[in-house]
Amino acid sequence: MRHTEFWSRLEAALGTGYYRSWANQYVIGDLGRTAAEALDAGIPPKQVWASVWRALELPETFQ
Repeated sequence: MRHTEFWSRLEAALGTGYYRSWANQYVIGDLGRTAAEALDAGIPPKQVWASVWRALELPETFQ
């Protein structure tokens, strides 16, 4: 997964007006940081997305 796909999926899950704020503010338990911080730290987008998917309890269609 590329960064662009990660951001597209997050936007689809949370909406255009909220997804960036959420990624910069919500600390994901199993990452110990926000999604944006995780990506900036070099954690692969696919791994970050898996954590986001679990944290948001998204349906299988978003996996």
